[in-house]
Formats: sequence, C-alpha cells, structure tokens
Amino acid sequence: MNKNLRAKRTRSTISGTPTCPRFSVFRSNKVIFAQLIDDLAAHTLISGSTAEGVKTAAAFALGKEIAEKAKKAGIEKVVFDRGSYAYHGRVKAVADGAREGGLQF
Repeated sequence: MNKNLRAKRTRSTISGTPTCPRFSVFRSNKVIFAQLIDDLAAHTLISGSTAEGVKTAAAFALGKEIAEKAKKAGIEKVVFDRGSYAYHGRVKAVADGAREGGLQF
C-alpha cells in the first residue's frame, strides 16, 4: 500500500485543537522529528528533534523533552499521529517517553 494513503487514512480521524493538539512524528533514517500541532489554526505549538546517538534511546528522550515543553505551555492531553509508520520501535519510544513525561494520549 502507498505510504501517502496510509498517512491520509490515519489523519482522516485525527485533528488537533488548542487544548488537545496533534502529536505528529516524522521518522527518517537518522533523525526523528516531533511536533504538537493545532490544526484549527494551522500552527505548530511545540517542536523538537533528535540528535545523533542511539536511535531508540534518543527517541525516548525526545518524547520526554516534548512532554516537558508541553507541560510548561499548559498542555496535558494530546492526540498521537504516527503518520504512515507502524507503532513500533522508535515511534513507540517517542510515545512512551511522552507518556512518562506526563502527556496523556
């Protein structure tokens, strides 16, 4: 199946609001990018990315970092958007780190 179709199917049921933004994850071969998005205003609220290092550990740390930034901004609840990626490996590590940091999905 086409990667874009999977992402479109995932996002068709997910929408972020100012009080419950969309937690979007993009995974490349070297880096993971994560951001909290308000879809109503089409605005990125918080973003972050990993640096070089152990990929899964860095992804977990990124999730915790995003959660800390979100708590400072007064955001506690989010909707997780995995895009076209399987909920496995580094994508799951980002989600686990965010949960441990205090975000609710």
